[in-house]
Amino acid sequence: MRLYDVQNGKILLDGQDISTINKHNLRENIAFIPQHPSLFHRTIYENILYGRIGANYEEVINASKKAHAHEFIVNLPQGYDTHVGERGIKLSGGQCQRIAIARAILKDAPILILDEATSSLDSLTEKLIQESLHVAMNNRTVIVIAHRLSTILSMDKILVMDKGKIIEMGNHKQLIDAGGFYDALWNAQSGHSFI
Repeated sequence: MRLYDVQNGKILLDGQDISTINKHNLRENIAFIPQHPSLFHRTIYENILYGRIGANYEEVINASKKAHAHEFIVNLPQGYDTHVGERGIKLSGGQCQRIAIARAILKDAPILILDEATSSLDSLTEKLIQESLHVAMNNRTVIVIAHRLSTILSMDKILVMDKGKIIEMGNHKQLIDAGGFYDALWNAQSGHSFI
């Protein structure tokens, strides 16, 4: 997203150094779902529409359904016209995340960045949204930042970082078979660690 430019090395996107890409153009091609989404002091509809200004009502509703947000939205007294308050204060963390996910689904950008995007969800809702996200991930570049390893099992390539350095790389099976840091984390999180 080029919030900061790299001091050493390069970040390449389809072989092109992103420092040579206009920041606006780069950001137009990225959908970002943060751990703590920022919502505007507007309606739920307007917050989702921010993903792609100009989208029609049906597209907003479809994105909400894919994000499993529609169910809770229609049960609110004013539905999609409900004002969320400053930074979404009137909604739970999980509801805010589902609105952010709907916004990203609506944007339909070729690059999707998920930064602990399901951390505020209960297990059942997380499972439903993971299924939706897998559909949204098809045919696009996806970068997932996660501490909960169950959220990255299906990724083509996992980079394991420790103290700011990449220490392992591979898919889930390769990293488990290697028996390194990732394997130890997986065992600890899945309850298979031996002391």
